[in-house]
Amino acid sequence: MFNLKENNTTIGKEFTAGLTTFLTMMYIVPVNGFIMADAGLPMGAVVTATALITILATIFNGLWSNTPVAMSVGMGLNAYFTYGLVLGMKIPWQTALGIVFLSGIVFVILSFTKFRVWVINSIPMDLRRAISAGIGAFIAFIGLKQLHIIAPSKATLVTLGNLHSPEVLLGLAGFLITLVFYVYRIRGAFILGIVVTSIIGWVMGIGKVPKEFFSMPESIAPIALHLDITSALTLTLLPVIVTFLITDMFDTLGTLTAIGARANLFQNDKAGEKALERTLEADAIATVSGSLLGVSTTTSFIESASGVEAGGRTGLTAVFTGLLFILTLFMLPIFKAIPEPAIYPVLIIVGILMFTELGKMDFEKMDIATASAAFLTVMLMPLTFSITNGLAAGFIIYTLLKAIQGKFEELNIGIWLITIISLIVYILH
Repeated sequence: MFNLKENNTTIGKEFTAGLTTFLTMMYIVPVNGFIMADAGLPMGAVVTATALITILATIFNGLWSNTPVAMSVGMGLNAYFTYGLVLGMKIPWQTALGIVFLSGIVFVILSFTKFRVWVINSIPMDLRRAISAGIGAFIAFIGLKQLHIIAPSKATLVTLGNLHSPEVLLGLAGFLITLVFYVYRIRGAFILGIVVTSIIGWVMGIGKVPKEFFSMPESIAPIALHLDITSALTLTLLPVIVTFLITDMFDTLGTLTAIGARANLFQNDKAGEKALERTLEADAIATVSGSLLGVSTTTSFIESASGVEAGGRTGLTAVFTGLLFILTLFMLPIFKAIPEPAIYPVLIIVGILMFTELGKMDFEKMDIATASAAFLTVMLMPLTFSITNGLAAGFIIYTLLKAIQGKFEELNIGIWLITIISLIVYILH
């Protein structure tokens, strides 16, 4: 079924790879629980829903596409869901779930056409990298804010937080500990960093040691099927839906490109194209399913690369990863006992990793239109607390400057389409 011999692998190798992927991305269950709880969703239900969608989407992808790609709730868009939409724009979380659902439906439709590839190819590579870096800056800013390392200031808007606070010191320690684990390529660096920081926090009296380590999963009834699609179907929210759609496409294709390069997947032949198409289809279906369960956008995880490096080559790796995530369904007491300063350092480090995309851009050879667009995209995402604003401003200034310079040949239909949608952001603001 998985063509193990043809892919020069074994069941043992695939299990080891699946275990490796599980350990490196296990952090998403408690982290997403904390993030979406800030939007008003009950943490227990979110933890269960996150574990469920990870299990279902990852196993489905393994069986459908036969690729070693695990899927779960995407970092970045979950932060935008909570801090950008629900807390920033005052959108009810039910409506925000409706937005995720609609973007997923469009993604499903596009996954069965060539349109998704056309949209991606329409956008210059440097702008794609700027979007990734901007999202990185956005979620790192959220992590710093939640740790109170950055605090509000009437005089300067933001300032350095109280570094004498035990919670801030614990957050800083957690950041350094997790970063050291990551630098030394320790397997499961993120989840290990959370564990070590939590233990330090409990010793300091921040948070309480769990009285029990395992329990039956909490019901997802408070959030499942509570999405409000009707409220999401308004012209003012169209740019937000497009933002979720485009960001999900960038995230997925970027992740799959990186994993494919390491595992020799998705080559320019019929088998490679079929594997890519089926993985994209699974990703899109997972987003729709996740919104029904009560979580934000589900996407392919770059942590799957760790499983590939451990020898994973087929969908059996993903199946093993999904099965191992069943364990997280019963770990709610542990997750609830984690002190907040142990969770948010992960956002900062993920932000750093995404921000490194700027290093691939050659600003010396870049024209002013691209440089301006990249700058505004990266700066406005964190400063306006909105991925939509950064993306919109970037495309508008890019198109405007190219048009003023008379370089209309560099403005294809895809760029014009996204720019027009971007203008709606400010017209209806």
